[in-house]
Amino acid sequence: MRSVDATDYQQVRQPVALMAKDFPAGVSTDRHSHPRLQFLYAVRGLMTAVTDAGGWLVPEGHALLIPAGVMHSVTMHGPVAMRTAYLSGDALAGPVGDCRVVRVPPLLDMLIRALGEEPVDYDLRGRGGHLAALIADEIARAPVARLALPMPRDRRLHALCQSVAANPGARVPLDTLAETAGMSRRSLTRRFRGETGMSFGDWCGRARLTAAFERLARGESLSAVARQLGYGNVRSLQAMLHRRAVPGVQARYGAGRGGGCPERAANC
Repeated sequence: MRSVDATDYQQVRQPVALMAKDFPAGVSTDRHSHPRLQFLYAVRGLMTAVTDAGGWLVPEGHALLIPAGVMHSVTMHGPVAMRTAYLSGDALAGPVGDCRVVRVPPLLDMLIRALGEEPVDYDLRGRGGHLAALIADEIARAPVARLALPMPRDRRLHALCQSVAANPGARVPLDTLAETAGMSRRSLTRRFRGETGMSFGDWCGRARLTAAFERLARGESLSAVARQLGYGNVRSLQAMLHRRAVPGVQARYGAGRGGGCPERAANC
C-alpha cells in the first residue's frame, strides 16, 4: 500500500512523487514544510492553506503550489480527497518563488491519477517517467486562479486584516478602520495596494468569499451564511459568490457536509 507519510516522498530519486490521502471534515495540520516543491491538489472538497505571507483558498479542481521550505498549515472544510505531487528542484523549467493557486485542467488530472497507479519508484525511462515529465510540463502551464488572500507586511495593516478575517461579516467604514490603524484613509489605501497588489475593498471581498465557501463546505445553509456575513438575503450572497468566484467553483459548495471541531492531522 502506498504510504500516506509525506516524509517518505522527499528523498526519492523520481522527479515527481505522488501521495494520495483523504481527510475527514474539520481536520487541520500543524505548521510544517517540505524539502520539495508541493503541488497540493483538491480532487474533492475544499481546503484553506496559511503561510506567513497570507492565505489561499483551494477548492475542488484546484491546487496550491507551495515552494520548498515554506512553512504552512492546511485546514479541511468538509471531507477532502487530496493528491499531492512532490517535485524535485529541477522538475520544473523555472523556479516557483511564491505560493499560487492554479486550476487543474482535465489532462493534468488524468495524468496525476495515472501516476498514482504506478509504483513510487517507477522506472524513469518507462511509463511512470513519461507521466512525471508530462505532469511537470502541465503544472508549469496551469492557469492561475485569483484565490489568494495576501497579508501586508506593515504591522498595522496586518492587524487590520486579521480583524477583518476574524469577523468578515462586519461592515466598518474605511475611515473608521484607518483611524483605528492610526493612518489616514489615503495612506492606508496606498500602502495596502503597494504591499498586497490589490485594493483594501477587494481584499475584504475575497475574505468574505473565503469565509462563505468555508461555511458552505462545512454544510451550513445559504441563509445562515448570508446572515453571518452581513448580507440582507440569500440572493445577495449568491450574487457575490457568482461575481467574485472562479467560474464553476461556486456551484460545488452549496451542499457540503461535515463540520465539527477541528482535529489535528499528520502533515500533508
